[in-house]
Amino acid sequence: MPRKRRSWKSQIAIWLAEDTPSFDYGGYVVGDAQREAFLLGRVKPCCSCRCSFVTEIFAQLGCEVEWHVQEGGTFEPIKHVATVRGKARHLLLGERVALNLLARCSGIATMSKKIKDLARGYGYNGIVAGTRKTTPGFRLVEKYGMIVGGIDPHRHDLSSMIMLKDNHIWSSGSITAAIQQARAVGGFSLLLDVEVQTEAEADEAIDAGADIVMLDNMEGEELMGVARSLKEKWNGKRKFLFETSGGITENNLQERAINEIDILSTSVVHQSTPHIDFSLKIQMPKI
Repeated sequence: MPRKRRSWKSQIAIWLAEDTPSFDYGGYVVGDAQREAFLLGRVKPCCSCRCSFVTEIFAQLGCEVEWHVQEGGTFEPIKHVATVRGKARHLLLGERVALNLLARCSGIATMSKKIKDLARGYGYNGIVAGTRKTTPGFRLVEKYGMIVGGIDPHRHDLSSMIMLKDNHIWSSGSITAAIQQARAVGGFSLLLDVEVQTEAEADEAIDAGADIVMLDNMEGEELMGVARSLKEKWNGKRKFLFETSGGITENNLQERAINEIDILSTSVVHQSTPHIDFSLKIQMPKI
C-alpha cells in the first residue's frame, strides 16, 4: 500500500528544502534587515490565485503576506498583487518557490475560467471539470487552480471515485463483470464512472449500474444522438449521468458542450497550460 500522504504544509517544507539544500550564498549578501517586497502580476488576462500555499511558503520563513487582490479576480498588468514583509534573505529564500507555484496555479485558474466561460457562451449548463492528469507531487495545487477558475476539479485520486477505463474492462472480460467487481469492493458509498466507446457499451454500463457513463471521444451528432437515445430508453428506470471527455480543446469545445451531456471533463485546463508571469521586488527602505 502507498505510504501515508504528507500534509500540504509539510510538502511546502520539502519544496523549500529542495531549493536550499545547504546554504543560500546570495541571501548572505542581503542579510537579515527587515524589508518589504511587492509581488507583481505582469500578464493579462489573468485569473489570480490569492492562495494559501504562497502565504504558507513565506510563513514558514517568518514572513507575512498582505494580499491586494480577490481570489479568482482578474487584473490588468502590472498589478501590485501582494506585499510580503520579513527579513531580506528570507524573502529571497521563498521567492522562487512562491513564484513558480503561483505562476502554475494562476495559469490553470486562468485557463479553467476561459474554458468554462466559452462553454457557458455556447449555452452549456452542465458541469465543466478538469481531470486526474496532474503533475505528481503537485496535484493539490493544480486542483486548487481549477477550483479558483470556477470548474470542478474531478476526482482527486484513485480512492475518491471508482473509474473503470478500457484497461480495467479488458482485464475483467466485460463491462458488466468490471462493474460487478467494482461494486463488490467499493460498495454503495463510491460513485462509479465507466468509460465506453459505443452506444452499445454505454447501454451495457447503464444496465449494469454505472453512476456516470463517459462517452469517450464522441463528438457532435454522434454524441448528441447516443445521449438522447439512451436517456429516452432508460428514463424512469435508471439514474445516471453522461460525461464527455477525450481530446477536448478550445477548437472543438462547441461540439462537446451540449446539454444532453451532464459533465464535460478536459485536461486542456491543466496540461501544457501557459504559466502566468509574476515577480517579487524588494523595495528600497524609506528614509
